[in-house]
Amino acid sequence: MRHLVLRAERLVEWLMGLALAIMVVLVFGNVVLRYVFSSGIAWAEEISRLMFVWLIFLGAVLALRQHAHLGMEMVQAKLPPSLRRACAVVSHLLMLYGLWLFLDGSWTQTVIGMNTYSTVLGYPTALMAGSGLLCAASMMLIVGVNLWRILRNDSRAMVPGSTIENNAPPPAEAHAVSATPAAHGQLPREV
Repeated sequence: MRHLVLRAERLVEWLMGLALAIMVVLVFGNVVLRYVFSSGIAWAEEISRLMFVWLIFLGAVLALRQHAHLGMEMVQAKLPPSLRRACAVVSHLLMLYGLWLFLDGSWTQTVIGMNTYSTVLGYPTALMAGSGLLCAASMMLIVGVNLWRILRNDSRAMVPGSTIENNAPPPAEAHAVSATPAAHGQLPREV
């Protein structure tokens, strides 16, 4: 299962890179065309906007999965483990409620977007709203799994405010990271 999750993460990273590359080529190409030839590609802005929206929402899912969102854990870190766990349960339930609202709103916008089309290319604007739908559903799954792990007292649960030792990667990953000479304070010798 872990292998499947890692492959999904790599796929999301690849799709984000592709979206960014498309945006760069289209926007830069349009700028060059406008300044050099006094013309431009009319549909480049629509595609760039679509890629930007998908890039942001895919990045938000990936950041949540890797626990890379900004957070203030100073108060939770001062609490005893049982209260820290209770705070994590409450915050996860609040996040699930917020994500449910996001999912519901994205669904409504996707349904509306099935009959609304972009100005130049004429694609359904549901493609734009669909990114929010995928983002909300994916984030609900990630938060739900972590909540389940917290409730089961699973060692893989990410509890905000916990020490790094409690949320450390599995031993195989930790060993691979610390096996480098720089990790042991040794610098490579110059030849």
